Amino acid sequence: MSNSTGHISYKACTEVGPFCPVEATVLGYYPNLGVNAFLAAAFGLCTIGLISVGIWKRTWGYSIALTAGCILEFAGYVARVLLHENPWNSNAFQTQICAIILAPTLICISIYLTLKHITLSLSPELSRLRPRLYPLIFVPADVSCLVLQAIGGSLAASAGYDSPELLLSGDRVIIAGIALQSAVLGGFGAMCIDYYLRVKRWVASGAATPEALATWHDRKFRMFVYAVTGAYAGILIRCIYRIAEMAGGWGNPIMQDEPSFVVLEGFCIVIPVALLTLFPPGLLFPAMAQREAQRFRRKGRKGVEKSEPVVSGDEGQGQGHAEKTVMAEAQSV
Repeated sequence: MSNSTGHISYKACTEVGPFCPVEATVLGYYPNLGVNAFLAAAFGLCTIGLISVGIWKRTWGYSIALTAGCILEFAGYVARVLLHENPWNSNAFQTQICAIILAPTLICISIYLTLKHITLSLSPELSRLRPRLYPLIFVPADVSCLVLQAIGGSLAASAGYDSPELLLSGDRVIIAGIALQSAVLGGFGAMCIDYYLRVKRWVASGAATPEALATWHDRKFRMFVYAVTGAYAGILIRCIYRIAEMAGGWGNPIMQDEPSFVVLEGFCIVIPVALLTLFPPGLLFPAMAQREAQRFRRKGRKGVEKSEPVVSGDEGQGQGHAEKTVMAEAQSV
């Protein structure tokens, strides 16, 4: 188990034993079976709920990224359950590194989509950006964070337990990705607060339209906004924790402290996912769900139009009127 320099090598370790103690693993402990099984089950149930409501209400854009993130979380905590049985399980270790690090970035994509629809339902004119620009700015920025963290996670996973230089390189790239994600989240939060204050002053001045007032005071709409706000706060706390955890390098005391990981990583993600699952836009924010469904119907209709002949006469006029209605909505979005 020793190399030519006398340094103990754990490269050949496949299970805990006299020469392969659990303390020598990156985590340094047996992951708690009960907590990790609970988190895996919670993410599994949320995945089922998200898929069901997403298909029912046709909120494809919102649901796809959120569901993908939830599936990754589920895989990550299943891997931690396997690590409880064998902390030297390299496949489980690699899975939990990649899945748990990447999943929150996908969940953020769904959150970024909400501001666009909120501004469209209240007052697009009060927004400092055109509503359609919010996802065009924040989603690509979020994908950049995802790419960085994916690269870092791949480096760390391929390094295993016995390549400290490669582990350190992966650690630095992951930190860069999470730091960028925190900055993007901070910018998004600033835009949300700014818009909220502008709308609040607008409502207080008495200039708000009846439609906007109805949305502003709608209890279901407020429940949805509160759920998204809670989810945003949880993910932001998790990102700040992850920067501190990764800054000390692999196997540092923060990383080997399971209670802080469970609270600041596990529950700071499972609570946001549960909130977004229990308070979906399809049930609480119908305007958003309708726009999402229309957007995908338009894409499907464009595909059909390419393969079908042009319709003329009265039937064509009727279809033209319907298309104008949809296109007006598309332009506002």
